[in-house]
Amino acid sequence: MRLALTLLAAVSLPVSAADPKPEINRGTVQPQAVNAVHTLRQIPEACARIEGMFTGQAADPYKFAVVRTSPTCQPRARFVDAAKVKPSEQTGWKFNDLIRVPNAVCPSQQAVVRVWRKPAATAVPPKLDAQGQARIYLQDSKQVAATNKMPAVPVFAAAMSVEGKACGG
Repeated sequence: MRLALTLLAAVSLPVSAADPKPEINRGTVQPQAVNAVHTLRQIPEACARIEGMFTGQAADPYKFAVVRTSPTCQPRARFVDAAKVKPSEQTGWKFNDLIRVPNAVCPSQQAVVRVWRKPAATAVPPKLDAQGQARIYLQDSKQVAATNKMPAVPVFAAAMSVEGKACGG
């Protein structure tokens, strides 16, 4: 099931000439074929994975989407639209990951996905009970939810751009 966020190149953030150093250090991934959907990154705490695909179309060469991993997964983080929140280190976001995906058919072109993470500043583990266990009780959680004072959760956002020159077609 696709989340409400289907993110396309048209809504990507501007490419920064000097990205900050990402929290995750990775090299360029394997070149990907046109019309082959591939997983770019899994984010288990958000019950999501980022999928991408080269389209072979000059107007829209690469598409990516945030996909829910399982209908029964209970997310401990949210995924938001990067074009709406405009993540930056000045606004409390951490530059989490930089994923470069070369086009197997057109080596001069690559998709670049930037993943940002905003930690939950107020998240604290539950207090230990008399047995030394951290327990969360359903009735207590329902009461907190009814007051609209739920604790903050981490938030993720991803932006995509296509870099390099397109090949003739």
